[in-house]
This record gives sequence, C-alpha cells and structure tokens, in this order.
Amino acid sequence: MTFEPLKGIRVLDLTSVVVGPVCSARLAQYGAEVVKVESPDGDLMRGLGGLSPTGQHSGAYLHLNRGKRNICCDLKKPGSQAIMDKLVASSDVIIANMRPQALKRLGLDADTLRDRHPDKIYCLITGYGTDGPYAGHPTYDSVVQAATGMTGLTLARDGVPAYVPMLICDHVVGEIAAGSILAAILQRNVSGKGSTLEVPMFETMSAFVLQEHLAQQSFDPPVGPPGDLRLLSPHNKPVKTSDGWIAFTINTDQQVRAFLNAVGRTELIGDPRFATVGARAENVKEWFEIRGAPLTDKTTSEWLDILQRADIAVKPCHTLETLPHDPHLEAVGLLQYEEHPTEGKTVAIRPTISFDNAYPPLRSFSQPRGWETCALLEEVGFSSPEIETLLADGAAVESSGRRGSAA
Repeated sequence: MTFEPLKGIRVLDLTSVVVGPVCSARLAQYGAEVVKVESPDGDLMRGLGGLSPTGQHSGAYLHLNRGKRNICCDLKKPGSQAIMDKLVASSDVIIANMRPQALKRLGLDADTLRDRHPDKIYCLITGYGTDGPYAGHPTYDSVVQAATGMTGLTLARDGVPAYVPMLICDHVVGEIAAGSILAAILQRNVSGKGSTLEVPMFETMSAFVLQEHLAQQSFDPPVGPPGDLRLLSPHNKPVKTSDGWIAFTINTDQQVRAFLNAVGRTELIGDPRFATVGARAENVKEWFEIRGAPLTDKTTSEWLDILQRADIAVKPCHTLETLPHDPHLEAVGLLQYEEHPTEGKTVAIRPTISFDNAYPPLRSFSQPRGWETCALLEEVGFSSPEIETLLADGAAVESSGRRGSAA
C-alpha cells in the first residue's frame, strides 16, 4: 500500500531557492499535489545550484523540486490575476517565501487570501518575523547563520567565524514549516477552519542555537558562561589517523573507559578528573585535549575496527566524492538513476522515511519551467480560447513541446 497521507491535498507553492522548496518537497513526499508557480525568469536555484547539461536544472534544483507540477506565470501581467485566483481557489495550502511587501502588492498576502478563503492554510516563510524591527529585510542562509550566532560558535572554538558549508538554515526551517502545515491540516480536519502560519528563519534558528548554548546562562543568576563547553572545545573535531580522519563521540562512563583502553591510555581510567560525566564537565578542557589527540599510529580502517569492537560510535569522515559510495548507502539504495526529459540520465535521492517497512516511491522528476502550464490552466477552469489569450499576452508561459500534456 502506497503511503500517501496527504493525497487529495493541493499545495500552491509560491516559493523559490531552498527553504520553501524544501518544505513543499516534503509535503509532496507525503502525497500532496504540489503546484509550483514559477516566473518566466525561473527559480534562481535552476542556475545557482551548480552546472547542468542544459543550464536549466542544477543538481540542487533537481533534488529540491521533485514531485511538483510546474506552471509558469508572469505575475506582472494583467491576466495573471485571474490565473492566481483560480489556483488559490483550487488549493488547500498556500506557501510563500517572498517578502511580505511584494506579496501584498500582488494580492497574495495572507490577509487578502484568507479574507476570501477562510478555509485555506497559508504559510509564510520569512527571513525575520513580521512583528519585529527586521521585518522585510532581505536575507539568505549565510546571513541567518551569522545573525543567529552560528558563525559565532566557530569564532569561539577556532578564533575565526565560519559558515556551515551547506544551506543548513534553509533545510531546517523548511522542514519545520512542513511540520507546521501538517499540524494545521489536522486542525482543519477538526474545525473546518484554515490557519495563517508564519515561520521566521531568524527566530527559529536562534532558538536552536540558544537551546544548546544558552547553557549556564539559562539560570537566574547564571551559573557560568554561555555555551556548551564540550562543543566549543577547539579539540572537538575529527581526529587524524595515519591515512585520513575519523569521527567518534564518547559520552558515558563505560564508553570513556573503553576508549581509554582502546587507545592505550589505561593510566587515565582511574583518574578522578575523567571518571564521571560530572567530573569531565568540570575538566572539559583537559578531557577534550585527550580525546581529540591524533591517532596517527594506525590507519582509519584499523581504528574503525578497534573502536567499533569497543562499541564506540565511530565512522570515517567522508568527502563529497566518497559519500555516494558509502557501503550502507549503497545497500539501502539511497541514490538511484532516472532519465530526465531534458537533462538525460540523472541521480535521484529516494525518500529516507520508511512507512510500514517500505519507502515511498520516487515522485516525478523536477519539471522544466512551464511543463504543465496548459494542463493546469485547463484543470482550474480556463477554456481553450482563454488559455490561448493568456499565452499570447505572456501572463502564462508553456514549456516547448509540452503544450496541453501532463507529467
């Protein structure tokens, strides 16, 4: 049986780049019909996400926009208002991540749409909450990393601020937005009423940082400086072996004793500074110097064998080149191949959540811009002559060779 808890739910996706597409991609995995509205200029991620054979579908775009039906509209053209009215009316959920001012100008803000359709669920993903002084400021993932203190963590640890080299804020906030929409759908099932949701990146990621690193400042008066001193230790990094790097974590007293025995530091097993969780917290600087020391007398493979036999959580440090060939990922078939209509053979990443011992099937490929424009216009009630006019006026744009057909 196919796992499609959101089957019958239509999501109107007015988002672009990463945070919004992450959200709508998760809903598509759960069986929602996602209609992605794209401008004639195209989602920035089509090119920003790296090179591609045609220049139209970067790898990042392919992976973030699976399972979505694409309609291309120019929202600056007069005829586009009628298109959006019909798309909104036919949808259960509307997701947007444009600036609130732009949405207001287009008549696509929450107040306008929910006044007309109180049963709709409207989710706005913002950079900063609309009730604060930063409301409407432009932002991207890297700016959020800095503003939330994430770069300050590497400053405290390494003496230099640094970004996490992936769009971690976009991914986290996108998933949280998807969860909030699921909760709103459950509420609507009971009350029959829609909801207006706002998921701000700045506040959301600030809360993540502070949940861990407010730490000793969580009390009044504070009992120490802010920050989880274990995570902020300059020695809290992968450990060098003779031919590479490994990562391991040891938290329990039993794990610590097993680690000290495995690395030949048996003289420290009875040391009261490191004998208990509390003692190691009191002596975190000295402890992390010990556990972060290089292990260059053996290879990565040898250390993996030794530490795994000691029941210690350990794995090699993969690179972007080696990760796709990890034996576990290969065994579970995370990466698959398919034929894309314009890009040829491409890699697809299957869903990772198992339901009743099975993974949901891969949804359809990420579509070229305007791939289902005509089909969707027809479905929401436009006649053939009306569609011809919308295309001629540039309010709607179709993909070459796909007129009137569906994926």
